[in-house]
Amino acid sequence: MNTSKAIPHPPASSDDDALFETLLSLRSAIVEEAAPIRARFTREAGREDAALDNLAHYLALRRHELRPLQRQLMWRGLSSLGRLESRVLPTLDAVIAALAALSGRPLPFPAPEQDAFFAGEERLDAATAASLGPEPEGRYTRIMVTLPSEAAGDADFILALAKSGMDIARINCAHDDAGAWRAMTQHVRAAGEAVGRPIAVLMDIAGPKIRTGAVLPMRKGKPAGRLLPGDTLRLVADGEPHVDEAAPFSAAVSLPEIVTRLAVGHRIRYDDGKVEAVVESVREGEAILRILHTRPDGTKLKPEKGINLPDTALGLSPLTAKDDADLATVIECADLIGYSFVSRPEDLDLLDDAIARHGAARERPLGLMAKIERPEAVKNLPDLIARAARRGPFSVMIARGDLAAEIGFERLAEMQEELLWICEAAAVPAIWATQVLEDLVRDGIPSRGEMTDAAMAARAECVMLNKGPAVREAVELLDRLLGRMSDHLDKKTPTLRALRSW
Repeated sequence: MNTSKAIPHPPASSDDDALFETLLSLRSAIVEEAAPIRARFTREAGREDAALDNLAHYLALRRHELRPLQRQLMWRGLSSLGRLESRVLPTLDAVIAALAALSGRPLPFPAPEQDAFFAGEERLDAATAASLGPEPEGRYTRIMVTLPSEAAGDADFILALAKSGMDIARINCAHDDAGAWRAMTQHVRAAGEAVGRPIAVLMDIAGPKIRTGAVLPMRKGKPAGRLLPGDTLRLVADGEPHVDEAAPFSAAVSLPEIVTRLAVGHRIRYDDGKVEAVVESVREGEAILRILHTRPDGTKLKPEKGINLPDTALGLSPLTAKDDADLATVIECADLIGYSFVSRPEDLDLLDDAIARHGAARERPLGLMAKIERPEAVKNLPDLIARAARRGPFSVMIARGDLAAEIGFERLAEMQEELLWICEAAAVPAIWATQVLEDLVRDGIPSRGEMTDAAMAARAECVMLNKGPAVREAVELLDRLLGRMSDHLDKKTPTLRALRSW
């Protein structure tokens, strides 16, 4: 006969009572506040979707100040809610169930089963495989490499990248032509067969890039062409740039109509944010800018450098006539299409309509990688994700170069984290892009800062390297680094493998 006695639960303290009620109230508020967001997402997607439901719950949750609650949960040995991106309600339900058990309360609803608790992770893994290809051996994060023009005639170069660990080859359609793109694609397919694993092809259509055209500096007694704080620069919409005493620097722009949309006080950033200026005056066909910030020794004004206008409503279509013409080759060659300048859900429809007009049949849906470059894209990202649920595989590139120039370098680190969280909540693969291991790729020696940046990229589903003389060495290093980081980190969750350094 079993004579053991059940150990009674200690009486619940008033603090436990208050915490339990707080959690129940929080869960109720999230469900209520997420309801209209879920309805909007269902309309955008054309169907109900579990990942979009979780995204709606995440957005509702993050409107609440949770830091005091987190500390109350921590010291009780419960989840601090800090890693619930892929499982908002399951995490809350698990915490409520644990607190009920601690205090001897009846469960208000069933605790989640293990499979249901981790279902969001499974959705993200499946979406990543569908968009970016199978998970590479020994690491979670894929490696994407931008191919240089010379790769069209150098199959051995692409094979070497594949052997080093490249999982996705990126072709930038702003350069070269259809013949070169086809040659690169053939080399990538052959390299995939040689290494025994598929290597995806991303073709990045150019979009409406805003760049300087012809430039004209005039400076007496100082290095020609170097902008310095206090200088004035004239942007011209039509005709040749011209200088005078009022503006000793002048530049035409690749899209003249943007000059007419500038207003006094609008900020302008040039060459990936190396120069910041403000519009001082506007008149028909031109705008005068006052230079605010440059490098200490000035920044040279050059043609074909990017311009960012974070305060200006551009009203530009993300799909240009060149892009439309390039789509025929993209459909023929690519596994994924990179889409620049995306801002609104309707922009996705614009691309899909253009693809449909080309009428090409494909065995596998053409994946879409939306490049998040502008503040409007950041603000509308949840609705972009919802609209993308209507189509095939979808992923998001955090285009950190343009994004930094648009929102400011100070906010970039914070924003790239928030974008990773939103993508994880929606089970959308994220690509960490721009200037990863840039010194190593260019000069063969990495900086300490960029090594840390590359390690943090392990939280994304893919990391992109740009072209450069030492890109193969960068792929090899990144392959090893991401493999080691996979032992330590799973998204935001530290994984505690045994340490051997001490």
